[in-house]
Amino acid sequence: MTTATLPPRARPTRRDDGDGSVQVRMDPSVKIGSARVFAVYGKGGIGKSTTSSNLSVAFSKLGKRVLQIGCDPKHDSTFTLTKSLVPTVIDVLEGVDFHAEELRTEDFVYEGYNGVLCVEAGGPPAGTGCGGYVVGQTVKLLKEHHLLDDTDVVIFDVLGDVVCGGFAAPLQHADRALIVTANDFDSIFAMNRIVAAIQAKARNYNVRLGGVIANRSAGTDQI
Repeated sequence: MTTATLPPRARPTRRDDGDGSVQVRMDPSVKIGSARVFAVYGKGGIGKSTTSSNLSVAFSKLGKRVLQIGCDPKHDSTFTLTKSLVPTVIDVLEGVDFHAEELRTEDFVYEGYNGVLCVEAGGPPAGTGCGGYVVGQTVKLLKEHHLLDDTDVVIFDVLGDVVCGGFAAPLQHADRALIVTANDFDSIFAMNRIVAAIQAKARNYNVRLGGVIANRSAGTDQI
């Protein structure tokens, strides 16, 4: 009697997040850990930084240890918390020729209103590099300095409505994504694009849509 030998079962392959030529993967070594992570998206100028800062302060007043990470070359996400434009992680790394071991925590982390810790990731030079790399380097640096060990809440404030693989990178870390929008066409179009990006990232990561925040205009009294 002969026994047929079954071929070894192929390991399931990781699916791409979506169609496209480039997929930005998260290095498992830079997984944030136990903190609750939010990523705030929306059309440029819609009020993401104001919303992010308000959320950071609200969580801090609940007794949470909060870290806000700005992901924009303008590095103005934390301006209302620190009252200054703090240096970006990429600029600081360039200053030491990317020898991260030479940096001190105070070189790139600033304490803002009510104890909120503020970091500006910055962005790659115009026309070169990738925003996903910048986010990855920022999280890696924070982990190396053990700044995420005791953090309860992390809030990513992400550049505009850009949802390419690079600037969608914060979705790989986030538990919930929040979208700031209004009732104009551009805001709604951006919201739909961001929802599609969240859906794509949810195939391989834990992120889910946390909700849509309607921003009201004081000038028109409209959402």
